[in-house]
Amino acid sequence: MTDEKIRVIIVDDEPLALRGLKLRLAAFPEIEIVAECANGREAVKEIRAHTPDLVFLDIQMPGIDGFGVVRALIGGPAPFFVFVTAYDKYAIDAFEANALDYIVKPVEEERLQDAIDRVRKAMKSKAAENRESQLVELLASLSDDDRDRIKELINDPEWTNKQRYAERLSFKDGSKVVVLMADEIEWIDAAGDYMCIHAGGKTHIIRETMKALQQTLDPSRFQRVHRSAIVNVQKVKELHPHSNGEYFLILEGGQELKLSRSYKEVVARFL
Repeated sequence: MTDEKIRVIIVDDEPLALRGLKLRLAAFPEIEIVAECANGREAVKEIRAHTPDLVFLDIQMPGIDGFGVVRALIGGPAPFFVFVTAYDKYAIDAFEANALDYIVKPVEEERLQDAIDRVRKAMKSKAAENRESQLVELLASLSDDDRDRIKELINDPEWTNKQRYAERLSFKDGSKVVVLMADEIEWIDAAGDYMCIHAGGKTHIIRETMKALQQTLDPSRFQRVHRSAIVNVQKVKELHPHSNGEYFLILEGGQELKLSRSYKEVVARFL
């Protein structure tokens, strides 16, 4: 193993996925994470600013996706790319976009080790010298409309104010990794230092904070109704007022949750 540091940027629009990848990479002392990005626009700026050796890049992101990030870097320093996605159908496209490797979520430690080994070998070979010319050659056929769209999104001053929320959550539940679409979640409640995520008649227990989950989920769909509960507003079937100013929410599955007076302004979300 070489002592040389591999300077890395990680990119994913899902906060939990970003955090999970960062935790896994912490097991590799040669990896130095120089930036974390939540969207393609941030990724392009940070890659240009830091010129990393390697970028772990999510493919499916709103605005500029993973392939758009690669295209936007034509003409500048080109890092190695390892694409990370939940959908292996993108594998062919990923390699056509000059990815050094391709990992399917949830990221497994052994698979991550293989990718990092590839990076080490590539950094020692002459392949590193040809990265930029290969990118230019592979992506030179990009249409003018595509280039204009990428440039427009990169330069959009309002983009930084458009917070992105997770459409899919992946987390470890006991000995297994669970992947849930956000729309499947019915409600979330706290149990001490753990969160219980209720979806599809099952309860998944994860070690996370209510605040972190609330920041991860789209507030147009998920609302805090109690200091220890978040509900998917699309799963609310009935709303029953109580004489003390509180409300009771009846979900599609028959569950009853209390909406405390402190969150009374949330009632409008259900009307």
